[in-house]
Amino acid sequence: MPLISKLSERLERHPKRVVFPEGSDPRILQAARKFASRKLGIPVLLGDRAEIKANAQQLDISLDHIRIIEPARSDDFDDFVTRFQGLRRFKGLDEKEAAEYVRDTNYFATLMLATAQADALVSGATSSASSALRPLLQIIPLHEQVKTMSSLNIFDLEDAETGRDRELFLADCAVIPDPDSQQLCDIAITTAALSYHLTNVKPRVALLSFTSKSKSSKNATVLKMKAATDLARQKAHELRIPMEIDGELQLDAALDTVVAKNKKIESPVAGQANVLIFPDLHASNIASKFIDYLTRARNYGPILTGLTRPAAEISRGANASDIFGTAVMVASQAIEHKLLYPTKGGELNEDVTRLT
Repeated sequence: MPLISKLSERLERHPKRVVFPEGSDPRILQAARKFASRKLGIPVLLGDRAEIKANAQQLDISLDHIRIIEPARSDDFDDFVTRFQGLRRFKGLDEKEAAEYVRDTNYFATLMLATAQADALVSGATSSASSALRPLLQIIPLHEQVKTMSSLNIFDLEDAETGRDRELFLADCAVIPDPDSQQLCDIAITTAALSYHLTNVKPRVALLSFTSKSKSSKNATVLKMKAATDLARQKAHELRIPMEIDGELQLDAALDTVVAKNKKIESPVAGQANVLIFPDLHASNIASKFIDYLTRARNYGPILTGLTRPAAEISRGANASDIFGTAVMVASQAIEHKLLYPTKGGELNEDVTRLT
């Protein structure tokens, strides 16, 4: 069964509220309708009520069981303005200046997330990445164990040889242009943690490069991936999070057992990786879009990691199905792991779920 189907079944038992700052966008309306119709929770659409209703009517989309909020007319507006002024980053703003921020749907949605009035957030359908990410960076704290917000894309696909469902988690595909070894360590740990939370499968993390286990390369990127591998192993040990980590590996050695064997690479990760950590944003973004374009595999994200609340910053090229799937993923992230997989004893302890 595809991951999206498994998680949808769980959400029916533990429905969540997902807020969409770009509520009038046709793709958002379609995704919200599907989310509500399947009884996965309550979609919350932000924006001009008249525009949202007009667009929904034009698309013949029912708004039953979908909540619409106009930020400036919300009962929570004044409270959010006060809360916003209380944020350390925004101390010194007067009420009028703070109100301008809170009227922005991205900021209002993030405040809903921060105050637990929404369980998850999906933004980015019509705004630039910086506009969608900025409020999250400014308002939602990071987990204590990491110093990096990053992102991942989930490819929910079918294994070509066995026909079995297979998930790949690729990071970082949207946030940090050129992460250093410490940031890559955080990216590896948080991506692996979320992969386990959603799949209940032990993470096998490959830190990728254009070489595999090179003993002579002085290339800065190769050395960075080697250092990040060592740091990630150490951090996973310190946090008591069992996961397999290996690097640097070429992509084929990470995914294909035959190639790994031919290259004489023996590890629990080689040929069996389900988490792929790329050296920079160029490589990861190109790889994710290349896979998406050529295979049309189910692709969800980018989903943000490192934050204490579930959120996604989707591509402006996402379609309604992509947005619905991403909403399912972040909503499922808001469900405790023991409720997602109550009868399946996972190999990992509770520490891993504190990073999701």
